[in-house]
Amino acid sequence: MILCGHKIERGEKKYIKIHVNEEYALDVILYCGAFPGKTLVVAAGVHGCEYVGIEAIKRLIKELNTERLSGNVIILPLVNTQGFLSGAKQVVPEDNVNLNRAFPGRQDGTLSEQIAYTIEKEIYPYADFLIDLHSGDINESLFPLVFIPSVGSDEVNRLALEGAKMLSVPYRVRSTAKNGLYSWAVQKGVPSLLIERGEGGRWSELEVADCMEDVYRIMSYLSISEQKFKLVQQQEISKAKYEESTVYGYWYPKITAGNFVSEGDILGVLQPYPKGKPVEIKAEFDGVILYYTTALGVQPGDAIVAYGRT
Repeated sequence: MILCGHKIERGEKKYIKIHVNEEYALDVILYCGAFPGKTLVVAAGVHGCEYVGIEAIKRLIKELNTERLSGNVIILPLVNTQGFLSGAKQVVPEDNVNLNRAFPGRQDGTLSEQIAYTIEKEIYPYADFLIDLHSGDINESLFPLVFIPSVGSDEVNRLALEGAKMLSVPYRVRSTAKNGLYSWAVQKGVPSLLIERGEGGRWSELEVADCMEDVYRIMSYLSISEQKFKLVQQQEISKAKYEESTVYGYWYPKITAGNFVSEGDILGVLQPYPKGKPVEIKAEFDGVILYYTTALGVQPGDAIVAYGRT
């Protein structure tokens, strides 16, 4: 059969490179199961400092056994290679662009746009389902969650939601994003999820193990794997609030990711630089803290806290 333009036999594992331009190529690992079935795409390292998914994929590459698969798995282990190697927060360092805001991309654009264009043309057509693994970045504290799409067709959104319910994260959040790897895939007809686990530019053995389990859970959902998992309690956020800084200055959070807040609670304080009146950010409704920035310095438009209610 053909995967990503390469001929591959049943039961075969193959390392390939998909060229973005003359200088940059995406590393891709193809797993063609011994038995026919659906194809799952797993991506990590869109943001180079979100380490849990990157390490989980590194280990999964060694674990997956094509002889036990009914279907195929396509892995992009490190989409933003230089971002990972150089420790660049959220952007592709070659062009300083957030790749997860660069889709659908352009063939003649910047490197981020070329990567986005290449993934759409060379990866999406083979996918029956896609998961993009993320974490809180080096300046973010985050509670595990999955973003589910609302910008696809009813059927694509439904299939993505059913997959999300299989995961071990406690919260799912409906997203209207349109220009990321997973959200553009949804608009191209591929059920997709963005899974968030880990925070602060760190990783742990437990988080990596949980992330690996989530990949296996989606494989089970797609019947690529015969593993069986018990459903865990998961809640959908019915209303979310994403607060942004309105000043250049300092940010002093008063919260913890995963904790509950009540309407009127102070979530944090913005202190303008070099002087000015402090601005209290208060909860508009009861809810749970999903993530927030731990950075001291912020500027207008920076995300500072997200919370939601079920």
